[in-house]
Amino acid sequence: MERLRRTMMYVPGNNPAMLADATIYGADSIMFDLEDSVALSEKDAARWLVYEMVKNGDFDNTEVVVRINGLDTPSGHKDIEAMVRAGVDVIRLPKTDSAEDIHAVERLIEAAETSIGREIGSTKMMAAIEGPMGIINAFAIASASQRLIGIAIGAEDYVTSMKTKRSPGGVELMTARSQLVIAARAAGIAALDTVYSDVENDEGFLEEVQLIKQLGFDGKSVINPRQIGVVHEAFHPSDVEISEAKQIMLAIEEANEKGSGVISLNGKMIDKPIVERAERVLELAGFGGGQHV
Repeated sequence: MERLRRTMMYVPGNNPAMLADATIYGADSIMFDLEDSVALSEKDAARWLVYEMVKNGDFDNTEVVVRINGLDTPSGHKDIEAMVRAGVDVIRLPKTDSAEDIHAVERLIEAAETSIGREIGSTKMMAAIEGPMGIINAFAIASASQRLIGIAIGAEDYVTSMKTKRSPGGVELMTARSQLVIAARAAGIAALDTVYSDVENDEGFLEEVQLIKQLGFDGKSVINPRQIGVVHEAFHPSDVEISEAKQIMLAIEEANEKGSGVISLNGKMIDKPIVERAERVLELAGFGGGQHV
């Protein structure tokens, strides 16, 4: 079953208290950050802290992601080696521009898995697309590896490279967001939206969450625990939607019991897109086993 990724909470890799408390807020995924939130002088210490947390922490069903430094830095290779050894679920690449960026990291992950006897392919990957070249190559990136579980947009770097800035309505991100979701859907992986940094603007945050949900994103990156509940509530289906979805699935069961190839509900035919939407509604509603539904 598909894992819910409505929220992915950023946690600075150099903050022991935040690392220790990361799982208590109920995010679907937590992302320990070794890149932008960590000063150059603290990279080695942060890597050790995150290594210890990933290796020894109890995360239950929470997905554990680590954003590494780029391979063009002294820390990138070390980050990959340490996180594979720690047993992280997902390694997130920053500033991904091409499929070769994926392949380069994948080679290093596989070498690390081989060296410690970890199952080849067990370390998954996620790519952050943060510039125009990455958006142009979004499908090539999204389909570059079987390890890739999702792609995400990084808005601040993107809008800067486009010689603009973020606005309340997000018009400057609309094309990039749409292309990223299309690429993710075509590749069969998740699409995650960028952070909303104005944590005091609850109304603006909710409007952006509703927008990205309508665009088809699976979820949103968050930087403050109080944002998690807002996202989960926005993604939760209404009682009417849940009721309709249950009726659709019940109609399918009844048709299968009768051996009928024709499925209808209230006089209307039920086709594949309707079934898929119903299944998604029930997944988001939590029917089917919690985080893994």
